[in-house]
Formats: sequence, structure tokens, C-alpha cells
Amino acid sequence: MSVFTRSRKTAVLGVVALAGASALVLAGCAGGGTGGETAAPPTEERDLTLKIGTILPQTGSLSFLGPPEEAGVGLAAQHVNDAAADTGLTIDDIVWGDSGDTDNKAYATTIQTLISEGVSAAIGAASSGVTKLFLDDAVAAGIITFSPANTSLDFTSWDDNGLYWRTAPSDVLQGEVLGNVVAEDGHENVAVLYLNDSYGTGLNEVFQETFTGAGGSIVEEQSYNTGDTSFDAQISSLLASNPDAIVLITFDEIFTIGPALLSAGYPAEDLYFVDGNLKNFGADDKWPADLSLEGAKGTTPAGPATPEDFQTELNDWWTGEGNSDLTDFSYANESYDAVILLALASLAANSTEAADIAGKLAEVSGGSGEGEKCDNYADCATIILEGGVADYDGFSGPITFDENGDPTEATVGVFEYGADNNFTRIDI
Repeated sequence: MSVFTRSRKTAVLGVVALAGASALVLAGCAGGGTGGETAAPPTEERDLTLKIGTILPQTGSLSFLGPPEEAGVGLAAQHVNDAAADTGLTIDDIVWGDSGDTDNKAYATTIQTLISEGVSAAIGAASSGVTKLFLDDAVAAGIITFSPANTSLDFTSWDDNGLYWRTAPSDVLQGEVLGNVVAEDGHENVAVLYLNDSYGTGLNEVFQETFTGAGGSIVEEQSYNTGDTSFDAQISSLLASNPDAIVLITFDEIFTIGPALLSAGYPAEDLYFVDGNLKNFGADDKWPADLSLEGAKGTTPAGPATPEDFQTELNDWWTGEGNSDLTDFSYANESYDAVILLALASLAANSTEAADIAGKLAEVSGGSGEGEKCDNYADCATIILEGGVADYDGFSGPITFDENGDPTEATVGVFEYGADNNFTRIDI
């Protein structure tokens, strides 16, 4: 088995402005097809059963991301299995698992379950801090860890034996987008409250570097730790600095921090959110209905706009599992694409061994520079089975992995809250 070993070189990310919008993107934002088409008869036969598991947040401070991520995984597996008669590859029953967070530590049990079940790949975690706590165990066991949402810069140089991949871009991109959005909105004196972990400190660092580089000043900086429940001291310090904007780099702590700031009279239109706390609060009973977020903005790695029919498919799969309707689609695209890429890499390697799959992931994403473009599983599978090289462009964008397993082409969306406390995309 060949092992795709990454170098320790950090990828250089090229950023360009979106015309007429307060957003920045890396090159390329092509959308994907639904993946449910029927593939043409292959010229090469396969007989593969791929086993994957999830380690996604069913509980903990990022639990709101669990439903769309699990829906993305489940729908992708359905599309792969719909084409199995033509491709020869089936995804076995998914081993569903909870990542929890660094406080409740559900990941510790889940990763051992996935290892004992013999999965080739684990989809997750959402939290960078959680992934760091189990990644070495996964690497030692020889399974792929494929996150749809990790953004910490640390993973680029992790000693992972080529077994760590992600469809979400690093915080270099989101931090740059966030810094530019706040500056473009005319703010000059900004306060920041951030979670003191690898995600929060990394995103805060890039945001501040970008914002101050654009001529702004950071007038106050406060942090908190995972598990903290009181933020009175931090909020008092933020407000005392009289900032013209406040950036909140948090997880579910936003349910305490946001209402406290609004109740103190801070204007919603001067608040900025990030992927860890950007959610539709109007659909959540935990948010006080009388506190409006209208005008607040946020950023999150979002890929191109998710087509409405794809969102319908995601919701249909999710509700078909006995759940209520999805209220959020964050990282659903990235989760879907992670599974499709794993299946395509397995086909290309004609193997379900993790190391063999890892050795083909860059190729099927377009990393070889020689592939034929395709935007759904069935079409990409046909290219592979006919002896070609597939270059999958999915719902999260073109992806194109570099030697570190990082996507070199990705998009961060900019969103704004309305009077209903739900957000809509404003950069397209």
C-alpha cells in the first residue's frame, strides 16, 4: 500500500474580491450536481464495500451543526449506493457517533468505537479542538479523519501520515474575510471576545492582523475557556472600551453573550459572528424572542450558494430518519463532499484500505491537475471506471486538495440577520 505523505509546507492562499459584495473568496466556486444520476456502464469492474463512521456533534457547544452535517453524510451515502449497481462500490451501514465537545468528551468513546468497528474513515469532528484530542489515535489506528468543518491552521502541519483531510478551508481565509468585512463596514475601533482554544485563538489572530492592516484598531480583547458559564467580566470590559463594533468568536456560549450585550443596549448592527455561532436564532427557543439581531453580520465557510433542490434532498433524507425539519445547512455541503470524495478515491484505488484511499484523495479532487471535470458522483465514477482521472467539483466548491490535505479553492460566505433573527446570505 502506498501512503500519501504530506510535506510540512503551508499552502499559500490566493484571495480575490467578489465584485459588488462584502466578501472575499479563493479562486473558484463551481457548484455540484445532486449525484443521484445513473452512471454509464463501466469498463472496469469493482466489488467494494466501504465502511465509514461519523464523529460529529450530537451534543455539546456545536450541537447545532450536527444535523446538517449528518444529513450531508447520509445523503451522499445514499447517492453512492443508488449508483452501486453500475459502479461496484457500496457504502456499508454508517457507524454514527457523537463528538460532543472538549467539555463533555463524547469523542473519547466514539473514536474507539469507530476504530473497533473497522471503519476506513471517520467524518468529523466539527470542532478543531475536539479533532486534536483524538486525531493521533485515529492515525495510530490507520484510519482517515476527514473533517467537514475544522478550520484550525495547526492541521496543515500535523504529523498525520497523510490520513487527515478537510473540505473546510483554514482560518486564514475566514479571518481575512471577517477582517475585511468589518473594515469595509466603516468600523475603526473594534473589541473582540474569543474562545481560548486553537479555533478561537487562530481565527482571532488572523482577523486582527487583517483588520489592523486595513487601518483599524483593536481597543479591547477578552477571552474565555471551554466550560465557562459566566461572561460578565468580559462583557463589562468590552463595553467599557466603547467599541464601534464587537467581534464574537464563540460557540454556543453566544446564547449567553449575545443577549447580555443586546440587553445592555449594544446595537445589533455592530455585532459580528463567525461559523462557530452563526445560526438561525429565530428557530431556537433558547434565544429571547424580544431581542432582535437585525443588522448583525457573520461569516462562515459556505461554498457556493446551496441549490434549493439540494437543500430539499438534505431535508428529505433527514426527516426520513425520523427527525424534524433542518433549520440550518451549515457545513452540509462540506460533509456531503467529504463522503463523495472518499467513495471516488476508493474507486480510483480499487481498495477500501485507508492508506490506499488517502493516496487517491488529492487526485480525485483535481490535485493532479490532469483530471476531467465532473460535478456528481455517478459521472465521476464513470470517468474512473473507464480508465480516466476524475476531478470532482462539489457543493462546497472545486476543493482541489494540496499536499497537506487542505482545500486550495474555497469560499467564505457573508450573512446578515433580519428582523426574524434568521440570517440570509448577502455576498451573492
